Amino acid sequence: MTKNTLARVRVAALIFSMVNAVIFGVGTITVLSIPALAAHASFWIPAVVLASFLLSPPLSWLLAPRMMLRFMHARDFVQARPAR
Repeated sequence: MTKNTLARVRVAALIFSMVNAVIFGVGTITVLSIPALAAHASFWIPAVVLASFLLSPPLSWLLAPRMMLRFMHARDFVQARPAR
């Protein structure tokens, strides 16, 4: 595993819970605000929980490089500077 991949895994692991919470919140609010879904909330809320756990890892993996851009840009800048 390269350093970049390991860093991406670490960042993805850090943001996993936040992404999961957002997906769960959006799904739960959707279920509870639509009367047809709210009538069967005992089915739809566990479905939202399952969907949030299934969707969070890939979304975290896709978001991780964007979270690392600032650090990577600073690292590339330092390495590209000429020695004095």
